[in-house]
Amino acid sequence: MTAPTSDHGEGPAPAAGPPTPPHGWRRRQRPLRLERRLEFADYDALRDFLDQVADLSEETGIYPNQSFGRTYVNLTLFAEDGSNEISAAAEAFAERVDGFVTG
Repeated sequence: MTAPTSDHGEGPAPAAGPPTPPHGWRRRQRPLRLERRLEFADYDALRDFLDQVADLSEETGIYPNQSFGRTYVNLTLFAEDGSNEISAAAEAFAERVDGFVTG
């Protein structure tokens, strides 16, 4: 798979507060969630990535919200209803998605 050309989700970690999300993911409040945007060189590279995410979702039962265009995708993992933290399973999912990008 071709690596994305850019990742707009990177930024400095907060000085204090909740745990730092996996590389490239941003932690957001109201509602609590992890977000990541990835851009790809072409649609074929994006499609390969989306297929990997779909397979991972089938394996784990975690289905991120996705919005995408021809060469980009936005992924969002929400905390479970009533929870004030991102689950360990969602964090692990995010880390595995990172592996698709860097692997």
